[in-house]
Amino acid sequence: MKATPKDAKTGPQAALLQLVSFHLGGEEYGLEILRVQEIIRMMNLTRVPNSPEFVEGVINLRGKVIPVIGLRKRFGLEPRPHDKQSRIVVVEVSGAVIGFVVDSVSEVLRIPADTVEPPPRLAKTEREFVSGVGKLENRLLLLLDVNRLMTETEQAACAEVAVQ
Repeated sequence: MKATPKDAKTGPQAALLQLVSFHLGGEEYGLEILRVQEIIRMMNLTRVPNSPEFVEGVINLRGKVIPVIGLRKRFGLEPRPHDKQSRIVVVEVSGAVIGFVVDSVSEVLRIPADTVEPPPRLAKTEREFVSGVGKLENRLLLLLDVNRLMTETEQAACAEVAVQ
């Protein structure tokens, strides 16, 4: 029996992306669920002198010191005070554990891989972080590439912050 396009989307070989979606500056973003270790409520951050500007501070998560990055700062968005909806998304990036501050976490989504398109040609920095755009019913989801959120130098600086 020959597979029809409808069968291809619903069949066992259809690739589904599992994503954690979150909001930042009025936009909705997605991260691969396998990268996300946990999502925690905002907590007091300890500022570290001479750390990169986008590093908001460090937290002690079950005995481990984790640098926390402000994604608003990283993306050049206007600062906003943290509120009850603010969360820290703890992810693994190139073997290091890092927290990202986001405005709010929405849900866990499963979207077909074939609904994701390459990012539009935007300003160079925007495109570096976005690996694709997922089309949902009546909304778009910007898929982040966590490996590209920081350069190797910045990752090393974050590792230094965690060690101090």
